[in-house]
Amino acid sequence: MLRVFAQAFRTPDLRQKLLFTLGIIAIFRLGSVVPTPGVDVAAVRNCVDLAGNEGIYGMLNLFSGGAMLQLAVFALGIIPYITAAIIFQLLTVVIPRIEALRKEGQSGQAQITQYTRYLTIGLALLQSTTIITLARRGQFFPNCPEEVLADDSLGTVAIMIVTMTAGTGVVMWLGELITDRGVGNGMSLLIFTQIVASVPGMFWSIQQSRGWAIFGIVVVVGLIVIALIVFVEQSQRRIPVQYAKRMVGRKMYGGSSTYIPLKINQANVIPVIFASSLLYIPLLAAQFNQTTSWGLWIQDNFTRGSHPLYIAFYFFLIVGFTFFYVSITFNPKDISDNMKRYGGFVPGIRAGRATEEYLSYVLNRITSAGAIYLALVALLPLLAFNAINPAGDGGQAFNNMFGGTSILIMVGVGLQTVQQIESQLQQRNYEGFLR
Repeated sequence: MLRVFAQAFRTPDLRQKLLFTLGIIAIFRLGSVVPTPGVDVAAVRNCVDLAGNEGIYGMLNLFSGGAMLQLAVFALGIIPYITAAIIFQLLTVVIPRIEALRKEGQSGQAQITQYTRYLTIGLALLQSTTIITLARRGQFFPNCPEEVLADDSLGTVAIMIVTMTAGTGVVMWLGELITDRGVGNGMSLLIFTQIVASVPGMFWSIQQSRGWAIFGIVVVVGLIVIALIVFVEQSQRRIPVQYAKRMVGRKMYGGSSTYIPLKINQANVIPVIFASSLLYIPLLAAQFNQTTSWGLWIQDNFTRGSHPLYIAFYFFLIVGFTFFYVSITFNPKDISDNMKRYGGFVPGIRAGRATEEYLSYVLNRITSAGAIYLALVALLPLLAFNAINPAGDGGQAFNNMFGGTSILIMVGVGLQTVQQIESQLQQRNYEGFLR
């Protein structure tokens, strides 16, 4: 990996893209520490220390790089955009118009992207209003007696909501700049940056609280988990496809062999994000009803990730969402029809309905393995670090860092970025070789 980046910096245009990407990331991190107007910075810092890394606070602190709990300008980060993108992927199955736009190619995708931007701003407005309302009522940090807002007048609250919403719009624009003028995967790189930004402080807190022995065990376990994830993420089932020869005018086409790559983890990290978000919805609702019986029950059973009920719900939600997401993103019927249209077939399988059934059979088996893999990745680190108790708090601090969602994002985005840089380097090397 280091060799790839060294070669990239020696290539002028790639060096410019990398420096541009690093500059955008620096601006993004700066906006993650600039407080929103009307926030009492000293009070917020004290409340963050009291909140710690338990439950929803640890996850929010992780995915925002510490920005959300500090009520910064970029407090919402890239989360509203990711939520909007996932919603539109789900609506593709429900609304025929969106599915038709997706099939129109680049023009249809541009229209869907525009709709996603509108929905992102709407979600950011809703989420920022919720956060400011909780902070104004003293429920954003329930264990902190201090007032985190220096001024809770309606005018100041409106300015804070507009600032956070505008910050989400700026973050979305920065991500698109990285995609267009940087190394690509702008949105993924931004959330990768937010997660990685919490790594040094998390490691240092573990070393300070438990010593070098537990620190070393944590590092070894983390590296083993990362290595296994890289191995599985790179694994795929290749279905061979043969194209028959055909005449178009005076030219002969076809006669080539290729394959359909089916990854074991076909759904990537999306099911884990779905499951995590769904589990935190009742916990967020309980913040408004802390004295009710159902609110107390939710806080007792879903606050800590080590609770058996939380683990069971988390496991079944990940498995269910994996099958659901793969079913809407990979359609065996469309693949079979396209192969038949261009004279392609799977050796030993008749084209048409038989090919569709064969692809469905293989996809279901791979999805079963992928769903269990995602669930284990999400749960095994959690259970392992609860047993090690690395931070002296039940392992919750490091569970957030090396839990399923965060580690899959870090490894997946890192692999994609390196592969993109390698592909651009290969294009330039081939060009020089042909000359």
